[in-house]
Amino acid sequence: MSFRTSLESRKKRIDTRLAELLQTSTPEFSGLYEAMNYSLNAGGKRIRPVLFLAVLEAAGTDPDAFLDLACALECVHSYSLIHDDLPAMDNDDFRRGKPTNHKVYGDGTAVLAGDGLLTYAFELMAAQSAAPAHKILQAIRIFAHAAGPAGMVGGQYFDLQSEGGVPTRAAMELMHRSKTGVIFTAIVQMAALLAGVRNETMKALTTYGDQLGLAFQITDDILDVVGSEKEMGKPVGSDEKNHKTTYVSLLGVEGAREEAKQTTARALAALQEFDENAEFLRQLVIYLEQRVQ
Repeated sequence: MSFRTSLESRKKRIDTRLAELLQTSTPEFSGLYEAMNYSLNAGGKRIRPVLFLAVLEAAGTDPDAFLDLACALECVHSYSLIHDDLPAMDNDDFRRGKPTNHKVYGDGTAVLAGDGLLTYAFELMAAQSAAPAHKILQAIRIFAHAAGPAGMVGGQYFDLQSEGGVPTRAAMELMHRSKTGVIFTAIVQMAALLAGVRNETMKALTTYGDQLGLAFQITDDILDVVGSEKEMGKPVGSDEKNHKTTYVSLLGVEGAREEAKQTTARALAALQEFDENAEFLRQLVIYLEQRVQ
């Protein structure tokens, strides 16, 4: 099976489960659930839940029992996109080829839809029973730290405060590592923890997650310049429009491509001691880098 076929199969499995999750028996809440499902089921690459399940697989653990936890990660990602797109943030009109949530349901409902997805995600995580309770608690703590003010939310705040400022590489790396990188690292650590890997294996997987997250951000920056609207699901050039500091704005397209290549090499090196169960993880980071070559 080719990597793209395998990726699509994993994505379809996640999409199917996501479409089943958010239901309400209270008619008065139906509009909120509709708004939540609108963004959650709008498509996307599903890289975060796919990564989580693939790390479990690489660590020799059956991922099937952890599907809902993987879906919880996508709920958090969808919440962050809804809020990022709001007029008070990036003020984007399209996401994944469709009007953004606030364009369809209004700003207030969009805020509540994001809030609902975030809190529901932790309900899903806490309901997980395929691992001992103390491990589930540790996994939730890892992810909450990465997604909260010390990580993704803090990075988004720094991004807002930095618009129009003097760009520096250190500031950009802090922003991107906080907004994107810490989430990838946390996802890998959660899966490794639940799989019960040794300390050395945890270190290697953490390095892989860190470098994968960096590769994802670099290639996303490049695609915002050279990609197509169909590929991105939104108009290209939004980073420049919003005066964002990116790898492309600092290094140029070719410099950013070289950075992506080096990052990919470091991610692959971290998996050197793993067997064929980690082949999907290897192909995943190669796939990200090849999107911009």
